[in-house]
Amino acid sequence: MSSSSSHVPRPPGGPGDALRQISKPTPQAFDIRIAADGNWYHEGGLIGRPALVKLFASVLQREADGSYWLVTPVERGTIMVEDAPFIITAMSCEGVGRDQQIRFTTNVGDTLLLGRDNPMVMRPTAGPDTGSGHQPGAGAATPELRPYVTVRQALEALVARPVFYELAEQSVAGEDGRFGVWSDGVFFPLEAGANADQDGGA
Repeated sequence: MSSSSSHVPRPPGGPGDALRQISKPTPQAFDIRIAADGNWYHEGGLIGRPALVKLFASVLQREADGSYWLVTPVERGTIMVEDAPFIITAMSCEGVGRDQQIRFTTNVGDTLLLGRDNPMVMRPTAGPDTGSGHQPGAGAATPELRPYVTVRQALEALVARPVFYELAEQSVAGEDGRFGVWSDGVFFPLEAGANADQDGGA
């Protein structure tokens, strides 16, 4: 892999792009970082244009080895992601019980329905404050539970603390006593090590 690229990857469509698409783009390393609070940085500077962040987010991919890539027909490069690449900043809820539907909105404007295609897991994570409101406490090294929702493929969004509080208000006890939420016919436990199911733990 080549050394870190100092430029911002550009979208396809410029002169000569058709010729470049004849061969697969050479992988490189972009000096781009997604911080734990969801902000994007290039060469240490905050990317302050929401439209540009949304464009990059639309071409973000995650490989099986956990690496993150920005992929266009003309450029392909790795970037650094501190935690999850996206943050869930809002939610809405309709219906009750098994018929309840919970929809999330991410910091880049994506909306998704919590369910089979976009499941949520509670995962223990040790570390400092992410900036999204989740923190283990001053000087703490004990893992805390953080909720992550699949946005697409292997890309996840961390549920921000205020949104998680809203989510917890919708929680009910499953048939095995676990507390969680229903959405689109699936029960999602709000605890570690528990898998989502369709019967509430029966």
